[in-house]
Amino acid sequence: MTPAPAASPHAVIVGSGIAGLLTALHAVEHGCRVTLVTKDVLDHANTRFAQGGIAGVMFADDRTDDHVRDTLVAGAGLSDAAAVQVLVDEGPARIRELVALGVAFDRDGEGAFVKGLEAAHSYPRILHAGGDATGTAIEKALVARLRASDVAVIEHAFLVGLVVAQQRLRGVDLLVGETADTVGTRRVVEADAVVLATGGAGELYAHSTNPVVATGDGIAAAIGAGAAVADLEFFQFHPTVLAAGESFLVSEAVRGEGATLLDEQGRRFALDAHPDGELAPRDVVARAIARRMEAQDGRPVFLDATSLGATDAAARAAFLARRFPTIDRAVRERGLDWAREPIPVTPAAHYLMGGVVTDLVGRTTLPGLYAVGEVARTGVHGANRLASNSLLEGAVFGARAGDAIAGDAASGAWPSLSPAPVHLPSMYDRAPVSRTSTAGEPAGGEEFSRRALQELMWEHAGLVRDERGLGHAASVIAGWRAQSRAVHSERDFEDENLLLVAEHLVAAALARRESVGAHFRSDAGQAEPAAARQEALAC
Repeated sequence: MTPAPAASPHAVIVGSGIAGLLTALHAVEHGCRVTLVTKDVLDHANTRFAQGGIAGVMFADDRTDDHVRDTLVAGAGLSDAAAVQVLVDEGPARIRELVALGVAFDRDGEGAFVKGLEAAHSYPRILHAGGDATGTAIEKALVARLRASDVAVIEHAFLVGLVVAQQRLRGVDLLVGETADTVGTRRVVEADAVVLATGGAGELYAHSTNPVVATGDGIAAAIGAGAAVADLEFFQFHPTVLAAGESFLVSEAVRGEGATLLDEQGRRFALDAHPDGELAPRDVVARAIARRMEAQDGRPVFLDATSLGATDAAARAAFLARRFPTIDRAVRERGLDWAREPIPVTPAAHYLMGGVVTDLVGRTTLPGLYAVGEVARTGVHGANRLASNSLLEGAVFGARAGDAIAGDAASGAWPSLSPAPVHLPSMYDRAPVSRTSTAGEPAGGEEFSRRALQELMWEHAGLVRDERGLGHAASVIAGWRAQSRAVHSERDFEDENLLLVAEHLVAAALARRESVGAHFRSDAGQAEPAAARQEALAC
């Protein structure tokens, strides 16, 4: 006979983006005691940096079937059809919930939502807030609601690892309160359920759109605890990041408004790669840019927005400032006038499609452990994420996980995902490597540094990959992993997490010999994008 669970199960949620915040709000609404743990301050998460918007079937002349189709096509036939259906079916309700929670999406003079078009969407179904500040608007509204709730918050708390006993999750091991001047303290927080909402791992690469806190902590913790991960080879590179000053993402929505990509000779080249040109799937556009940059000895290409809004330069400047206020400010801070001249751009690491394997309510293969948002591999994105589906995924599956936790606690059994719904290569099943082993030296003798890892990953496991480069990266990373390093500070732990995730990503990229979606191998056969995406239409 299964013993009755204790009243008010305690859920610890690690991460404070849209997925973590909605999980917390739904779980507390169902009577759970909730503690939200965040690596920085509460409102500093990847969500805050989302410019483009959130996709959803919110207009009478749009169709659910079309959003499903667009998502499957972008995913190159590798998306999980059931997960995509859940995303699209429940998306509108989650968007309406965000409105009710205080998110002010942009509206026209008659009060209707303003439509936005982004790459690979067949309909302009993207909603924005503040022009290009959608993520900030969502984060502010959800943080305000969370602060007014009964959710306890622990800020400046780094996830060192997961506490597992008798093959079930029991809590989290944290490093709390570390600053540049203060040594953090270790603290274990016991929990009935833990939800990973830690975001991605953009810090793996030399060029990234992610904040510096995106160091793969949740994925590394899951691997260390024995939970399954998958699809780590699918890392999306955003095509357009400013190539002047500090990296800054120029939203897909700018190309959706009609901006074009030009090479040094002023030639529009994106149509050479795909009939949709600048609005082709991101992997196609990013590689087209990379090829042109290679032909230009590495110099950036240009994004031309000088035809948007108006023919008069002053009116055009006013339009760009109104439609894209965040981007406009960043461009002008760099001394560029994009109303009058094209601006230099380059691809950068943006979003990890793979992660901790989950079912449709966030359960992982470890009882009591859930994952939501970018850290999770829900199956929605397949080999390549459709633009503006990431915020939607965080909202839909965050709410589902929050709703499921109380029910799972009431069952007394804490069900897990079993069996795993995807094939997991043997590398995912092996025991975690000790962080303090002493054997081995890195290939080439180079000592480990985060910058060295980022350059290695950018060159050999980035936009274009091959057997030789991936093999070299695997050898170097194995050597670095085998070195003995003191692990005391938060940055030390971050570096170890990045190495662990890099090891698994490179191994997955070596194992997947064909090119598909965001994983492009120059030495392998490639399923024709049109054919792979046509196959997805039959799903």
